[in-house]
Amino acid sequence: MSLPEILFCPGTLREGNSTYSRSALKRLFNGKKVSHILPYESPATNEITDALFEENQKMMSISGVQEKFSVLLDKNKLRLIKEGEQGQYILKPKPGAGKHPEMMPANEHLTMQIARQVFNIETAENALIFFHNGDPAYITKRFDVKDDNTKRAQEDFAALALRTPQTHGTNYKYLGNYYELFEIMKKFVPAYRVEAPKLLRLLLFNYLFSNGDAHLKNFSLIQTEFEDYILSPAYDLLNSRIHIEDKDFALDNGLLPPAQAKGKVKEQFYKLGELAGINIKLIDGIFSKLTSRKEEVLRLINHSYLSEKLKHNYEQAYFSRLKKLNRE
Repeated sequence: MSLPEILFCPGTLREGNSTYSRSALKRLFNGKKVSHILPYESPATNEITDALFEENQKMMSISGVQEKFSVLLDKNKLRLIKEGEQGQYILKPKPGAGKHPEMMPANEHLTMQIARQVFNIETAENALIFFHNGDPAYITKRFDVKDDNTKRAQEDFAALALRTPQTHGTNYKYLGNYYELFEIMKKFVPAYRVEAPKLLRLLLFNYLFSNGDAHLKNFSLIQTEFEDYILSPAYDLLNSRIHIEDKDFALDNGLLPPAQAKGKVKEQFYKLGELAGINIKLIDGIFSKLTSRKEEVLRLINHSYLSEKLKHNYEQAYFSRLKKLNRE
């Protein structure tokens, strides 16, 4: 691939930028002037590059199907970590499987930006970045790593639910229903009443933007400076239907326990909020916000680095889910 023409900030998608905007540099790189082009060819392009990335992946502790690499900022240059170093960023190149794999970095970047910019969902800082040969990658700043490079305690919901491949089989992270996440939060989160509406908003966002791969490991709790736990910033948000055939919900029982899972999807979301103990006015507010701001969503889709065809597909999927949520 050749390097794309940059007309919108690859971080914020703001118009009139030929590289990262000041705002993106501040949020992602502490204000340092970092290029949107990496000093590497993409993985599997030549033997030297491939060896570097293979060695780096051995040092990654983050699980997942998609390849991930650990990166740090050295002065104003991004580079792969060496043995003994703590990575500050996760780099995700295009995967080797699924439909339109070359568009997955742009898809995740767009979806994360919509979550933060349009709906004020706290997300991991992120941007689109390009290898020297033009291949795209998604880069995200690790929120579990402090400024002094020590780590905050973080646990995903699969671990909190005591589900592992050994105890629950290979499908362990897709078992159950989303109400269980609220039950788990009640056990571990002192500020449950503050954090529960955030989780409901994130679940509704995932449905609205066709993220059918929001499994248990894609939600987590993180320790604060006061040593209690809150919901982590959102991560791994994307329209999964562009790349794979999946269901509306990643968990096999959907939103609710089977006995409660009745009615249209909007009714089920309201039922979920009520069972979670969220005030009805808060639930109304979450729905009102997520089902409005259409023009802001369309603006970011238009500014994204998806192909024109996939911009259309992304937009149509959004309208389809929006229509379902607006039905009484």
